[in-house]
Amino acid sequence: MRRGIDLEKLQGAKLNRAVILRVWKFVHRYHKRVYAYLVIIAAASVLAVLPPLVFRELIDKAIPSGDYGSVAFLSALALALSLGGTGLSFMGSMVAVSVGEGLIYDLRSALYDHVQRMPIAFFTRTQTGALISRLNNDVVGAQQAVTSTLGTTVSSMLAVIATLVVMVVELSWRITLLTLILVPAYLLISGRVGRIVQKIARHQMEMNARMNAIMTERFNVAGALLVKLFGRPNDEAGQFRLRAQEVRDAGVRRSMVARSFGLSLTAITALGTAGVYFFGSRAAIQGSLTPGTLVALVALLQRLYGPIGDLTSTRVDLLSAIVSFERCFEVLDAPLAIDDKPGARALKEPRGQVRVKDVWFRYPSPQEASIPSLESESEVATPSASSEWVLKGVSFEAAPGTMTALVGPSGAGKTTLSSVIARLYDVAYGSIEIDGEDVRDVTLQSLSNAMGIVSQDAHLFHDTIAANLRYVRPGATDEELVEVCRAARIHDIIATLPDGYDTLVGERGYRMSGGEKQRLAIARVLLKSPAIIMLDEATAHLDSDNELHIQRALATALEDRTSIVIAHRLSTVRAADQILVLDSGRIVERGTHDELLSKDGLYASLYGTQFASSTNDDGVDIRAG
Repeated sequence: MRRGIDLEKLQGAKLNRAVILRVWKFVHRYHKRVYAYLVIIAAASVLAVLPPLVFRELIDKAIPSGDYGSVAFLSALALALSLGGTGLSFMGSMVAVSVGEGLIYDLRSALYDHVQRMPIAFFTRTQTGALISRLNNDVVGAQQAVTSTLGTTVSSMLAVIATLVVMVVELSWRITLLTLILVPAYLLISGRVGRIVQKIARHQMEMNARMNAIMTERFNVAGALLVKLFGRPNDEAGQFRLRAQEVRDAGVRRSMVARSFGLSLTAITALGTAGVYFFGSRAAIQGSLTPGTLVALVALLQRLYGPIGDLTSTRVDLLSAIVSFERCFEVLDAPLAIDDKPGARALKEPRGQVRVKDVWFRYPSPQEASIPSLESESEVATPSASSEWVLKGVSFEAAPGTMTALVGPSGAGKTTLSSVIARLYDVAYGSIEIDGEDVRDVTLQSLSNAMGIVSQDAHLFHDTIAANLRYVRPGATDEELVEVCRAARIHDIIATLPDGYDTLVGERGYRMSGGEKQRLAIARVLLKSPAIIMLDEATAHLDSDNELHIQRALATALEDRTSIVIAHRLSTVRAADQILVLDSGRIVERGTHDELLSKDGLYASLYGTQFASSTNDDGVDIRAG
């Protein structure tokens, strides 16, 4: 239902003057080229109506008089006028292309910049394929509205005006009025077709976005692997065929409506031409009209009906293309919930002191975090409100250079707490301070520079090992890469690869093992050299041998840095300076490993449960090296 409501609002805004003005402001940086383009097509429109007048002179005077010189001159003049018009049209096309491609670049860059600054909550609900469609299909559609549609509109208007002036003043005003009787038919057909095509165009865009979403999700390594593991290729092919069928059907409907529209205009043009020949021939027989004037009238009639048809089609195209601009503006208007406040300060030489004061947090509602038209159908059909409180009055302090461990059952709020510390989300109540500065009062860039995060599923881009490492420091030298990889216990493995640091890791790093990805992620954090490091169960799913390597790498990474560690295996954080036990969003216990065991509370219960099923503790303490 929400999707339908939004589309109705979108449809109502199509011809809003404010929207048109906003489009023009976006194009304004190219205004000189746009003006030059308009001048060029104006000149081309004027030249286009002159050849019929030359032909009139040729037929009525030069040929009957047998003046070969006049025939040659008028023929050459007609050719020159035609070539001049063609040259001007070519120049106009070149200018239009430069404006159009520039607009695509600007709009696409603005969308990408805005989207990648959106809060993480936006990406948890948005379909990637639908978002990519905005940056591709809708941007191109918006560009066509400015270049092709604008040029067609102006040139057609000038052509109609110039043609009517010549037909009325130089040829026959009576026959000219006769040709105008059919114009209302053009306008009537245009109005009906415009509404139909507008509706089909919007539906086609939605179907394309949904089809793109399926391809994006299924064609990445994780999606393809899931399909194969569960033996679903036939079902997936069937689902894709349904989506592709919807796109096909919408395309067929749009094409058939457009073709019917074109045939209707052709029929009206043929009727008008027949009328001019009939009445013009009678006038020529009676001697009130010369044969040359009749030929010129018919030639100009084509110049009249054609632009009128283009104008009516332009309205249809504009109504369709403006949908693309609106869809782009819909993304650009999405508020940046996490952004630098005016006057935000930069953290300078952070020491890594973390203070969390009475923090309350719950995840935002869809209305606060996403754009309904970019969500999946199931999410839109079942809107939800904000979540329950995930963090409830959490307070603690981590001194510089100390380790704080977050432990507790699943769903206790451990990862959420690390996310609000990194300001991936803003807290509802309370505050989080780094070196005495509220994270909402400092710049996001300086906050990011002060922190490094290693998750249990480290993400690597489909690029080389060196490029993935340099993502945090593009200017890092080869020697610095080797140094951090030695510290992360991964250099010796890289050295055995045929391409060494130039080895492609594959999408999301799927060519590397889990332990290798984790060690590369640690090396990347070491290259960044932040004051605060957060580990989100970085060793939870690794075997004992890999865990041993990574724990030793982490011992180097955490040295002299403030660390916040989310631990699943409690044996890995026994030497933490403080352990915070979370349950249902609250800190229910805090202390060192020995202190918490002596309390015989939740921590002791969790610890006992882990080792009740195993008599051999193969965990390695991070601080043990």
